[in-house]
Amino acid sequence: MGNGNLDNPVDLEFKYMKLHVLNRKLELPITPAEAWDFFSNPANLSLITPPGLGFRMTSAAPEKIYPGLILTYKVTPFLGLPVDWVTEITHVSEGEYFVDDQRSGPYRLWHHRHDFREIEGGVEVGDTVHYALPLGPLGDIAHELIVKKQLKGIFDFRSKYLTKRFGIVNPSD
Repeated sequence: MGNGNLDNPVDLEFKYMKLHVLNRKLELPITPAEAWDFFSNPANLSLITPPGLGFRMTSAAPEKIYPGLILTYKVTPFLGLPVDWVTEITHVSEGEYFVDDQRSGPYRLWHHRHDFREIEGGVEVGDTVHYALPLGPLGDIAHELIVKKQLKGIFDFRSKYLTKRFGIVNPSD
């Protein structure tokens, strides 16, 4: 990390990296096994990604994830400019959770944990994303003006798609 000299741009960017956290939960009226089968299949990622992001998988993917799996994509998150994105599935606990970490792409850091928990009437799907943007203070401005809203839109799209496909859990009486 250098000698702590703030004149060094690498140290400056590290010093000012702001970590953001996005938490989402969705209850679906399917079994945990059905949820796991859907989410652990990389081909389904294109179904739950808004078309406006121009998401396209560029690597061959197996039907099921496993630790160490590298996946590559092309996305157009901003002004139609294509960006290569490489993620690795770093942790898998069958039926409970998995983690994907960005290896290269639009974020300085991207750590996404997907959780599956049985509830009455179905499954709770949880997403916890820790992320940071590049460019230090400029990244903070981009977060406030663009990225935070864009991520909310992505997960809203995902929720709408999933509830349309699987339905909603009925509240207990």
